[in-house]
Amino acid sequence: MTAHLDFDLLRSLVAVAETGALSKAAERVGRTQSALSMQMQRLEDVAGQPLLHRTARGVTLTAAGERLLAHARELTRHHDEALAELRGVDVSGVLRFSCPEDYAVVFLPHLLQGFASLHPRVQLEVVCAPTPRLHELLARHAVDLALVSVENADEPGVIRREPLVWVARRGSAVAGMTPLPLALGAQDALDHVLARRALEAVGREFRLAYASSSLAGLIGMARSGQAVTVLTRTSVPDDLEILDEDSGLPPLPVIGVTLASGRERPSPLTAAFAAHVRKVLPAA
Repeated sequence: MTAHLDFDLLRSLVAVAETGALSKAAERVGRTQSALSMQMQRLEDVAGQPLLHRTARGVTLTAAGERLLAHARELTRHHDEALAELRGVDVSGVLRFSCPEDYAVVFLPHLLQGFASLHPRVQLEVVCAPTPRLHELLARHAVDLALVSVENADEPGVIRREPLVWVARRGSAVAGMTPLPLALGAQDALDHVLARRALEAVGREFRLAYASSSLAGLIGMARSGQAVTVLTRTSVPDDLEILDEDSGLPPLPVIGVTLASGRERPSPLTAAFAAHVRKVLPAA
């Protein structure tokens, strides 16, 4: 008999991992504790090895359980999004979506136009802010879904990889100044953190000439020739220059773009839009 992974068992495993207790996990999935224990036993039988460590303090996952957990989250998410998309004809309501300004400029028109044509009864409200502020909005349930940046471009759930690049006015000598004048975003934003880290690693002196979460402000400073800024490659305007290794600046890393939800169990509308973004957003 062929073994298979049941979605109910996978959802229960996720609940156990997130709550750390069978009793709390049972409440979350709407089962008795004994029924949940039987589910975990069935899942261990399918896996052919223990998945849980049971202690007096609660439950933790074994190494095999951690590996299966990563798959469980992905599989159940894909299942929910596929179901939401198939039922999309009935989706309606208000969706509060958020993303950084550079992603809004490049990706948002295509994403919103395509979704609106598929779901004309949906009203979309959009907020633009740096990734750290988006996580704050999600935590307060002020938005439903956010397209955010993550430092590890290879982590699960990343749907696009974006190189960070140094940018300046064409023909400007600003990159050779000491200390290097920088125009960067919020202090806890990835462009700011990773730019400083790269410069400090090679001992390059710099000063913060301009700090703002406004993409227009950062681009304006670069156009003035007064500072070097850091942008995602896809958001660099044609009139600005991407500085290569000949500029004397250290290389910057590639970051990831992923989706974050404000709810543990996204609504059908949120899941439908998430599925649309993953389907339509180009995977550079």
